[in-house]
Amino acid sequence: MDKKYNNANILCLPGRFFSPPESIEVLKSFLYSEFQGGRHQKRLDKVAV
Repeated sequence: MDKKYNNANILCLPGRFFSPPESIEVLKSFLYSEFQGGRHQKRLDKVAV
């Protein structure tokens, strides 16, 4: 969800809570999701970089 709504480029997974196959599925989901822009972009434009 962070990538879709906040255009995140970092994914952190806790090793204790995900098995390797689950981690791979989460990673795939993260990599193949796209930022939705629109109203979410307006919010990000307010953040000073």
